[in-house]
Amino acid sequence: MLELFDVSYDELKVTHSNELYRLRKKTFSDRLGWDVVCNVDMEFDEFDNPDSRYILGLYNGQLICSVRFTGLEQPNMITHTFRACFDTVPLPLDGIESSRFFVDKDRTRQLLGGRYPVSQVLFLAMINWARHNERNGIHTIVSRPMLTILKRTGWQIKTLKEAFLSERERIYLVFLPTEAEDQDQMASGLISEYGYPAESVITWPLSL
Repeated sequence: MLELFDVSYDELKVTHSNELYRLRKKTFSDRLGWDVVCNVDMEFDEFDNPDSRYILGLYNGQLICSVRFTGLEQPNMITHTFRACFDTVPLPLDGIESSRFFVDKDRTRQLLGGRYPVSQVLFLAMINWARHNERNGIHTIVSRPMLTILKRTGWQIKTLKEAFLSERERIYLVFLPTEAEDQDQMASGLISEYGYPAESVITWPLSL
């Protein structure tokens, strides 16, 4: 069973933090080649702190995916790390940022096969979490490949601004809406493809 749930930073520290940070290093540094700081084969930063919450996705007890949430009233990647890129974009103080979204491809392939849509499930989990916490949307910074993945899902995302990290590397500040229609749209493919009961895919926590 694939289970997705959220934990606080303190809960993460006593359960899956080392495993999460190792998988993040494997994803962001080793596979994607991002300029992230790594230490002892793990990737973590100043935003891994008590102001953040984490969605963890576990299949039969093994961590395969995650995303981090930080309130926009707290230090975050949009207003701090990439402030020079996006400081002209007005942001709601009661908003939420997502970052460090990843799916471990090797574990997913071994445990669920190559075709199971873990990214789509994690997107749905983000929507379910946001609605459970009365959030009407999520702000995030994505790469061009990730922007393409988001658009392919049919999610009615809104690109707020494009920025250039280098001559060849672009990033995008994106708003991810989390209204009921976004939830239904993201869930519909899982319902039709895998026969999940409709009521089971729009809950939080999420078990499939």
